[in-house]
Amino acid sequence: MKCPYCFYQESKVVDSRPADDGERIRRRRECLKCQKRFTTYEIIETTPLMVIKRDRSRESFNREKILAGLLRACQKRPIPTARLEEIVGDIEIALQNRLEHEVDSQVIGEMVLERLKPVDEIAYVRFASVYRQFKDINTFLEELNRLVQSRDAFGSQS
Repeated sequence: MKCPYCFYQESKVVDSRPADDGERIRRRRECLKCQKRFTTYEIIETTPLMVIKRDRSRESFNREKILAGLLRACQKRPIPTARLEEIVGDIEIALQNRLEHEVDSQVIGEMVLERLKPVDEIAYVRFASVYRQFKDINTFLEELNRLVQSRDAFGSQS
């Protein structure tokens, strides 16, 4: 493993432990040249998941793209980044468990909305406005009304 500080090719593993509920292994390494320590993660190599976009083109699944969208939607909201990473990890695992090699981007968008709604309604509406491509204020208001109705329905069941 190449050292990120001096770029020397040799390092030794100082510590290993499971991460992300055993999905990855976190390794602390020490460079054999400069003795600085750094962390690497090891994951199981799987068949790449392909995302079918709206224009029917395909691209590899990219968890960082989902996280970036969540970060934009949650900007200036009291939501820890760790919570957003949990959402992305949950979505990634759910997609891998589907045992399909391709998934529509709409499915991923709906999964994000489903998980974001109970976390923060403002972030939910922000994400929905971009994901669902609200055309005008009426479309925006319709989504807000659906959100209020679902909250009222949920609240009346308690």
